[in-house]
Amino acid sequence: MKGFGTEKIEEEMAIFFPSAKIERMDLDATRNRKSYEEIIARFERKESDILVGTQMISKGLDFDNVKLVGILDADNMINYPDFRAYERSFQLMAQVSGRSGRKNSRGQVIIQTTDHNHPVIRRVIQNDFLAMFNDQLGERRKFRYPPFSRLVEIILKHRDKVLLDRAANHLVTLLRPSIQERILGPEYPLVSRIRNLYLKRILVKIEKGKSLPVVKQKILTGINEISVIPEFRAVQLIIDVDPY
Repeated sequence: MKGFGTEKIEEEMAIFFPSAKIERMDLDATRNRKSYEEIIARFERKESDILVGTQMISKGLDFDNVKLVGILDADNMINYPDFRAYERSFQLMAQVSGRSGRKNSRGQVIIQTTDHNHPVIRRVIQNDFLAMFNDQLGERRKFRYPPFSRLVEIILKHRDKVLLDRAANHLVTLLRPSIQERILGPEYPLVSRIRNLYLKRILVKIEKGKSLPVVKQKILTGINEISVIPEFRAVQLIIDVDPY
């Protein structure tokens, strides 16, 4: 659950490679478009030797002189709590790997992971897009995720964590008889508090062939029932269809 930032990596790289010119490309270092372009231009002119950055490095950059690419903490991407985590991790690692070795020159890619036998890591090493696609399609069919289902996300917010828990549990109790096993939660999201408001998340899956308006009406009925309960009136509710 603990990662490391680009600034820390930049500091560590300076220790290992004291004579190298190191540039950092992240949100802080590229507040305006000019600074972003300047970092890229310096790297293209070989004025900098090592480029440390976030995922923005993988997006559409084409450098002739890159011979080595390192992907740090790949496990953090793969284990992110989202049904698209494997797809996004594969996409990102494949894109970053493409930065190494251009114009008929062979490059090298090093991936830092605690599980080199993980299916996503194997597919990246094999550069097997079709197998990755088939793997994910099977997983999503089995667990009823898009494209085989529609998703409806319900977010509840309140300053009082205990009251929020009661409200979320009560809403699930109201919804479960009609929606049954297609409802997940309530649970705290990865970022569970924003601007002094605690968040609780409920996810509803609607399989293809099921009527979205009917399920929507059941959800609205449950929300209307909970909103008239005096202690829950101050709880904020946000509904998001297909939240991805």
